[in-house]
Amino acid sequence: MIKRYFRKGAWMLMLVAGFNATAQEVPTPKSHFGFTIGDNYQLANYTQTEAYFKKLAASSNRVKLVDIGKTEEGRSQYMLIVTSPENHKNLAKYKAISQKLARAEGLTEQEAKELAQQGKTVVWIDGGLHANETVGAHQLIQTAYNLSSRTDAETTKILDNVIVLMTHANPDGQELQTNWYMRETNPEKRSLAGLPRLYQKYAGHDNNRDFFMLNLKETQNMGRQLFIEWNPQIMYNHHQSGPAGTVVAGPPFRDPHNYVFDPIILTSLDAVGAAMHNRLNVEDKPGYTQRGGSVFSTWYNGGLRTTTYFHNMVGLLTEIVGSPTPMEIPLVPSRLLPNSDSPNPVTPQKWYFKNAIDYSVSLNYAVLNYAQRYHDELLFNMYKMGKNSIDRGSKDNWSFSPQKIEAINAAAKKDNVSANSRRGMDSKYFDEVMKDPKLRDARGYILSADQPDFTTAIRFLNALIRTGVVVHKATAPFTVEGKKYPAGSYVVKTDQAFRPHVLDMFEPQDHPNDFKYEGGPPVAPYDAAGWTLAYLMNVKFDRIVNAFDGPFQKTPYGELLKATPQALPTASGYALSAQANESYLAVNELLNAKVEVLRNPADGSFYVPASAAAKAALNKAEHNFGMKVTAASKPKGAVKVKPSRIALWDTYGGSMPSGWIRYIMEQYHYDVTVVYPPDIDAGKLKNNYDVLIMVGGSVPAFANEAGGRGFNPPVVENIPDEFKGRVGRMTAEKSVPQLKAFLENGGNIVAIGSATNLAAHLGLPVVNALLTTEGKRLPNDKYYVPGSVLSVKTDTKLAANKGLDENTDIYFDNSPVFKITESTNSVRPLAWFATDKPLRSGWAWGQAYLKDGIAAFEADYGKGKLYAFGPEITFRAQTHGTFKWLFNQLYK
Repeated sequence: MIKRYFRKGAWMLMLVAGFNATAQEVPTPKSHFGFTIGDNYQLANYTQTEAYFKKLAASSNRVKLVDIGKTEEGRSQYMLIVTSPENHKNLAKYKAISQKLARAEGLTEQEAKELAQQGKTVVWIDGGLHANETVGAHQLIQTAYNLSSRTDAETTKILDNVIVLMTHANPDGQELQTNWYMRETNPEKRSLAGLPRLYQKYAGHDNNRDFFMLNLKETQNMGRQLFIEWNPQIMYNHHQSGPAGTVVAGPPFRDPHNYVFDPIILTSLDAVGAAMHNRLNVEDKPGYTQRGGSVFSTWYNGGLRTTTYFHNMVGLLTEIVGSPTPMEIPLVPSRLLPNSDSPNPVTPQKWYFKNAIDYSVSLNYAVLNYAQRYHDELLFNMYKMGKNSIDRGSKDNWSFSPQKIEAINAAAKKDNVSANSRRGMDSKYFDEVMKDPKLRDARGYILSADQPDFTTAIRFLNALIRTGVVVHKATAPFTVEGKKYPAGSYVVKTDQAFRPHVLDMFEPQDHPNDFKYEGGPPVAPYDAAGWTLAYLMNVKFDRIVNAFDGPFQKTPYGELLKATPQALPTASGYALSAQANESYLAVNELLNAKVEVLRNPADGSFYVPASAAAKAALNKAEHNFGMKVTAASKPKGAVKVKPSRIALWDTYGGSMPSGWIRYIMEQYHYDVTVVYPPDIDAGKLKNNYDVLIMVGGSVPAFANEAGGRGFNPPVVENIPDEFKGRVGRMTAEKSVPQLKAFLENGGNIVAIGSATNLAAHLGLPVVNALLTTEGKRLPNDKYYVPGSVLSVKTDTKLAANKGLDENTDIYFDNSPVFKITESTNSVRPLAWFATDKPLRSGWAWGQAYLKDGIAAFEADYGKGKLYAFGPEITFRAQTHGTFKWLFNQLYK
C-alpha cells in the first residue's frame, strides 16, 4: 500500500512539475509586448500579436496554431486550438465527434449519448472583429496566455474537457487601428477616433453582417471553421460598448427571438448566461445587464454570433465598456435600482482598460467552466436540436408565426369570440390554421437549372454550402408534382440539422409588431427585420410541401458548386442575357479585351460578333459559374457598348455603402476610381468621369429635410499625407454646384438611398411621398419599415431596367419614397409600389402609405441623367437581384 501510494504521489508530483515547467516556459505578454495587457494607453498591433501567438504555440504543448486563410489585405488569419496535450493527440477524433453530433445524420439517440460521453466540448472565443473595440483582441491575448500557462484546478479541468478555438476575427483592422492609436508619442494624446479608412477593407463595421452571405475572406475563413470543420457547441463573440450606466451587456437577450429556432437554443442561452452573470457577481464585479437591459436580441441572422443560432450553437455576445484611454462609468440614475435585468448595478467610477480585460477573462472562464462541467450535455443537446430539425423536415409540420396567430384570432372573431378571453378558445380555431395543408412548412425547395439567372442561383447555393447546408444536384431530368425539371437542377431539403438556416434563407421573416406600449413608438429591431436571401438575390425556386424524391446526388459538406462550362456554340455571333448578372462580368472582360459588344434595345441582351478574342474572353468569364451563351445574329437597332469612366464617392474614415460597392465592382470586373469631397469640390468632373456613384450620407439634406446630412469627419491632428486629400464634407454651397455642372455637361449620376437628396437640390419636380396632410413626415407610430424586403413594379421597357423582373424585390430600410409633382417627360418612374401590401419579408407598419409611391426614377438634367434609387440596391453586396440597376448605368 505504501509503495503504491508512493508511486501515485510521485506521478502526481511529476504531473505538477510538468505543468509548472510549461508555465515557466510560456512567455508572458509583458515579456513580448513590453507592457501588461490592459495597461493604460497601450495597444498591441496584429504583427506583434501574430508573433506572440507563434511563441505560445512553440512554447506550450497546450497550443496549436492554425492558419485558417488569408485576409482581404493578404495577412494570415490565425486560430489557436487550446486544450490538454492528451486531447491534442486526438483532435481529429474529437472534431469528427463534433461534426457527427452537429449533423445528426443516421445516429440513434443512444449512439449520440455514447459519442457525447467520448467527445470534448468545442468552444469558440473570438476577438477583434470590430477593430475600434479594442478590448476584444486584447482579451484574446490575455486568455490565450492564461490557458497556456495556468496550472490551477479549474484551468486543468477546462483543458481536459474542452477544446478552445481562439480566433482573431479581423487581423487587418487590429493592425490599422493600433498603429493609428499608437502613432502619438505622448500617451495622453492617443485617440481611437479619426481612423482614416474602414478597418475592414470593404465592409468596416459591416463585417459583422456578412455571416449568411460570407462575401469577405475573413468571414469565409471563420465560417468554414464554425459550420464545416468544428461545429462548436458554444461560440462567444466579444464586442463593446455596453449600455451607459452598465459595464457589460450579455445573454440572455431580449425578445423577439427568431421563430425557426429550436427552443433548446433559448434555454441554453439562459443557462450559460446565468453562469456568466453569476461568476461576475461572485467575483464582486457589478454592472452586468441582460434581456431588456440592452438592445440585443436573437432575431437577426447574418452576425458572427447570430448566424450560429440557426446552426444549433449557443451563440454568446457581450458588449463591454473599455478603452486604452481611461474613461468614466457615467451616472444613469435609472440604472441604479436593481431589477431582474440588472440585479447588481455598477456605480459611477473611473474605468480602466485593465478593468475591461479582467471582466472579459472572467466571462471567458465562466463559459469554459460551464462547458467542462456540462460537456456531455452540450454535445448531446446539439445532436438533439439537429435531430429535431431532421424530424420536423421529414413530416408535415406547421411553424408558429405572428401571421398565423392573427389568422387564429381572425377565425375566432368570425364567431364573435374574443381573442382576449381568459377562458381560452375552442381548439377548432387552432385546427383551422395549424392543420391547414396549405400552411405546412416546406419539405424542400427546387432551383431549376433553366431559370434566367442560374449563375446567381449557384452563388446563392454556395452561400448556403459555406454555412454547412446540405444541397443535392439532380443527375437526370425529374418530375415533382407534375412539373418537369432538367438535369443539373438543385434541391435543398429541410430534413437536415441546419433546417432553421434553410428556412431563414428561403422563407419570409415575419417580425412581430413590436411597440414600447400600445399606441407608442416602435421598438427598433437589432439590425434588420427581414432579409430572405433567395428574394434579395432574385433566385427562382419552387416551394414543395409534400415529400418528394428524385435522382438527387448529395454534394459533400463545404464543397462549393462549379457549373461545368459549356462549349461555345458555332455561330457568327453570341448573345448574353441581361437577366443574368454574370453577363455583365463577361461584357467587362470582352471590353477589356477590346472586343466589340453591342446591346439589343428590345430586351437589353448583349450581342458579341464571333472572333478568337471574343471566344477567349467568354471562356474566361464562363469558367466558374457556367454562364449561358447562345448563338445569335446581330439584332436590329443594336447599339455599341463602351465602358464608362466610373467614379465612386467615398469619405475620410470610409463609407460602408461605398466599400461594398467597391467590392461589387471588383467582383464584376468594373474599373472604378474612388473620389472624395475635395475631388468633387475641385470641379471639372466630366473631364475625367462619365458616371458618378453617390451613396447614402454623401449628399447633404435639402432645406429642412431630415436625413442624409453628410459625413462630418472629426478634427484630427497629424493626418498622414496620403489621407489629407480625403478630408472634407459635401456641402450644398460648394459640392452641389459641381454635381450640377457634371450633369449639365453630360455626366450621369447614380444616387442611392439618401443621396437622392440631390433631386431636391436640382429643383426636380419630385417630393417626399410620405408626408402628412400638414406636410410633415409620417410619425413612426403611423409608418415604420425597418430593414425589410418589399416588392415593387418596374417599367421593363426603360433601358435602366433591362434584365429586371416586372415585379422586383428590394431591400428597404425606411428608404426615400417619391411623388412626381407635375406631368413631365423629363422625370420617369423606374419602380413604384403598386399595392398597399408590398411587404415580402420583415416588418412594415403602415405599409399602405407606400401605395403608388415611387421607389426609383430617372431624370434628364442638362445633357446628363440622374438615376435616383431610394432602396439600398447594393446593400452589403447581398442584393444581387437589384445589381442590374447599377450595372445598366455603367456603360456609354
